[in-house]
Amino acid sequence: MPVISVPTDFNEEELYVDLRTVVGHRLFLKCEGFNFAGSIKLKAATEMVRAAERDGRLGPGSTLVESSSGNLGVALSMIAASRGYRFLCVTDARCNPATKGLMEALGSRVDVITEPDPIGGFLGARIAYVRALCAADERYVWLDQYTNQANWRAHYRTTAPAIARQFPRLDVLFVGVGTSGTLMGCAQWFWERRRRVRIVAVDSVGSVAFGGTPGRRLIPGLGTSVPPPLLDASCVDDVVRVEEADTVRACHRLARRGFLFGGSTGTVVSGAVDWLNRDGSPDLTAVAIAPDLGERYLDTIYRPGWPLEQYGESVLGTDELGTGELAAPVV
Repeated sequence: MPVISVPTDFNEEELYVDLRTVVGHRLFLKCEGFNFAGSIKLKAATEMVRAAERDGRLGPGSTLVESSSGNLGVALSMIAASRGYRFLCVTDARCNPATKGLMEALGSRVDVITEPDPIGGFLGARIAYVRALCAADERYVWLDQYTNQANWRAHYRTTAPAIARQFPRLDVLFVGVGTSGTLMGCAQWFWERRRRVRIVAVDSVGSVAFGGTPGRRLIPGLGTSVPPPLLDASCVDDVVRVEEADTVRACHRLARRGFLFGGSTGTVVSGAVDWLNRDGSPDLTAVAIAPDLGERYLDTIYRPGWPLEQYGESVLGTDELGTGELAAPVV
């Protein structure tokens, strides 16, 4: 039985869900939500805070500030509380009420951006707000998850080798794209070892991570309105783009089997099934990374009536998964 004194000391790293009876493919879901922050963002948050402390940028009297749609904000709130820092999260109107409440319960301040930037969308507006804060007060320390190399190194050091240990014959890995820290850490680790693992990025329709026209996105977590500076598309073999209605459908299908996962996980599962339906084979072994759990989405994805209000009558009218867009291969 583990006994801990600080919340970062616990993170369940070895839990996978076998989805073969759910999706009809040899797909295993790596569950990253079983820690005190409730998501995979605990890894990047811990790595970035430690790097800032080592570099001398973060110390007594500092106030952490970060732009986040939710999960990283919760992770940083938890770390700040345990280490004695103040933390300000800059989010936007898409942040789930439960997530905002969690950050505030941990003692953080949450500023909500209500108007998107005409070019950069909500993300661009959040980043501009953070920059203005830092320019006005040198006590603010911006970790900047979008360019911070510790973001992807956290997954290079932990997530990728953990998957390789559990699945030494892995054929394909599905990773959702936000800042692209998880994607880049895993892709770089497997590429350096010349492992024959196909890396498939899963993005949301309306995101510009791999180009295209920005569009409406209501579910926080994956996708971005600004191209991610950390992303190196040459490390990615394929890209699948998933409509948010398919994200909701995947979440509800998993919930009917007793697995309540978050919107990011629904997107990744839908994209993985779409790719496997088109390019998979019975002997392939695939892993998809599930970034979070579903409790924070009770006011949106799982609230009766919300899917109908946002996506129309057909959103939950079919049990089919994998109807997303398979993008052109990345070259």
